[in-house]
Amino acid sequence: MLVGLTYDLRADYLAMGYGEEETAEFDRESTIEAIERELLALGHRTERVGHLRRLVERLAAGAKWDLVFNIAEGMRGFGREAQVPALLDAYGIPYTFCDPLCAAVTLHKAVAKRVLRDLGIPTPDFAVVERAEDARKVDLPFPLFVKPVAEGTAKGIRAESKVRDREALQAECARVIAACRQPALVETFLPGREVTVGITGTGEKAVAIGTLEVILKPAAEADSYTYKNKEYCEDLCEYTLAKGPFAAEAERLALAAWRGLACRDGGRIDLRADAQGRLSVLEANPLPGLHPEHSDLPILGTKAGVPYRELIRRIVASAVERIG
Repeated sequence: MLVGLTYDLRADYLAMGYGEEETAEFDRESTIEAIERELLALGHRTERVGHLRRLVERLAAGAKWDLVFNIAEGMRGFGREAQVPALLDAYGIPYTFCDPLCAAVTLHKAVAKRVLRDLGIPTPDFAVVERAEDARKVDLPFPLFVKPVAEGTAKGIRAESKVRDREALQAECARVIAACRQPALVETFLPGREVTVGITGTGEKAVAIGTLEVILKPAAEADSYTYKNKEYCEDLCEYTLAKGPFAAEAERLALAAWRGLACRDGGRIDLRADAQGRLSVLEANPLPGLHPEHSDLPILGTKAGVPYRELIRRIVASAVERIG
C-alpha cells in the first residue's frame, strides 16, 4: 500500500515562535522517522504529507493514498484533532485511528466523561469552570484536581493542580483559563495508583495489550503525572506492568470505555484508583503518542511483549480490516 503520513512536527511550530508547552503534543522528527521506517519494513510505500494545510494543498492537487497514517493533532479549537479525519472523509481516503466524532468527544474531557457516566463506567466526579469566579460554585469535596478541559500530554498540569481549599481552586482555575484559553476541568482527586491501558483493535476485536503503572520517583512533582513529569519521564518516572486482579479490572474498564467512545485501531485509556483501590477512567487517548522510547503506548508495548514494529503492524491491520 501507499501510506501517506499526516502529522504536526514540533520543530515547525517552535520555528514559528510557539513555546515548548504549547507544542508538547506535536511530534518529533524522530517519531516520524520511526513510524516510516516500520511501515517500509512491513512492505508499504510511504509519502510524507505533514500538517492540515499541507494536506489541503496535496488533496487540491489530486494526491491520493491507499491509507493515511494520521497522527496530526491540530492547533486550535475543541475539534482540532478531528480536522484531518474530517477532510480525509470528505475525499473518501481511509486513515488510521479515530474518526471526527470520536476525536472531538475524547479531546473535550468533560464531554467524554459525560458519555462514560451514561455508559455506567466509573469516572471521577467533576465540574467545568468557564470563568474563574465560577469556581465558588463548585460543590465537590477537597482535595480537587484542576486541568484544562481539552489538552493532551499533560499540558497545563503541574504540582499546584492538586488544590486543597477554595482559594487555591479559584487561583488554579484562573491560571488554566488564562494560560490555556479554555475552561478548567475540576475533578475529585483520586490518591491511588495511576495506570494506562494500551489497546489495539476496534470494537469487539479490540484487545488490551497490558496495563502500565506510572510510579513517580522522589525528584518528581508529587501526586500526579504532570507535564514536567511526563516531559522528563526518563529521569522522573518509573514504569512497570501491573498484574493480577487490579490489572484485570483496569483492562475491563478500559475496553468498555474504548468501545463506548468508539475508539479505533490503537491507543490508551488512563485510569486512577481511589483510596480504597477502586478504579475510575480519567480519559481516553485515541490518538496516542508513538515515539518508540518516550511515549507511553510504545513503552507499554515493549514491556508487554509487543515490540514497536508489531504495534505499528497491528494499528495498520486494524484500519485495513475495518475499511475492508
